[in-house]
Amino acid sequence: MPTSIKPSAPLVKEAIQVRELLQGPVNLEAVTGEVGLDNLITDKNLHRPQLALAGFTDLFTYYRVQLFGNTEFFYLLKSLPDDKRKEAFRAVCAFNVPCIVCANGHVLPPDLVEIAHEHNVAILLTPYDTAKTIYLLGEFLDDHFSEQVTVHGSYVDVYGVGILFVGKSGIGKSEIALDLVERGHRLVADDIAVFTKKRESILMGTGTSLVSHFMEIRGLGVIDVPKMFGVRSIRYQKRLEIIVELEVFDPSREYNRTGLEEGTADIMGVQVPTVKLPIFPGKNVTVISETIALNYLLKTYGYNASKVFAERLEAEIMRKSKGAKPYEQRHVTYFQSDDE
Repeated sequence: MPTSIKPSAPLVKEAIQVRELLQGPVNLEAVTGEVGLDNLITDKNLHRPQLALAGFTDLFTYYRVQLFGNTEFFYLLKSLPDDKRKEAFRAVCAFNVPCIVCANGHVLPPDLVEIAHEHNVAILLTPYDTAKTIYLLGEFLDDHFSEQVTVHGSYVDVYGVGILFVGKSGIGKSEIALDLVERGHRLVADDIAVFTKKRESILMGTGTSLVSHFMEIRGLGVIDVPKMFGVRSIRYQKRLEIIVELEVFDPSREYNRTGLEEGTADIMGVQVPTVKLPIFPGKNVTVISETIALNYLLKTYGYNASKVFAERLEAEIMRKSKGAKPYEQRHVTYFQSDDE
């Protein structure tokens, strides 16, 4: 990892309140009102309490969000008499589960809702089917309980590519980001960027709630980017795809000139492509940053200019080694009377 890329130690939320699920993408309604909404969820996984309802609770992960789908409802409401149904449901609630999510628009009968009230268990209702609920709710909980780190740098969406600019303090990260915004690109975060690991290979970045889209420019002060450049100049989140490490040009160092050697930085186990960019007065870093983004897009779609040029050069060397005449040096062999 380049020395200037110094993420903070990974942080993980210990718990969230049940009421936060109501703000998620699952379109949940609290059937029990305020009851149980302050309960804590401490695990990102969901649990289907089928065996627990049948009486086997030795491996019951009661601390997870409990999901009632068609199986649970048909077992409770169709196969059990009233007294057994209450007993089975009471046995589950007695474990102080954080909440029960009812999928497919299924509604628990009043006697079971009353038991949930007694044990301070929130009952949440969603019209979505079980599979969709598992997917959306699982994504929401995974996002809340995923590892996250903070990195000192400026984060910009350039042609749809998330580029994080890092480097020593005062090297010009904010100024480059400001220039990119003025050219029509979008600021995600300045000074501090927060990255969350999604699944195994994706890092999603955003700014902090305090700094938001304010930016500090040395000699000028603090500016409000969306107020000054409009709503098109910002975005709230973006996947991290490239890290550009800015450093003062050192003539004694050897920099990558072919592009065949690609460096990476490890952030929470995800390998992110990096570019070391030497800078000096008069160098147009903004245009180079745009070129980095476009070159990344070309590689994403299967074209690597460095490899194509290397293959062409190797083919010419092989051709000459076999005694073939060299190619015409000019790219255009005949100017066709065109004097422009």
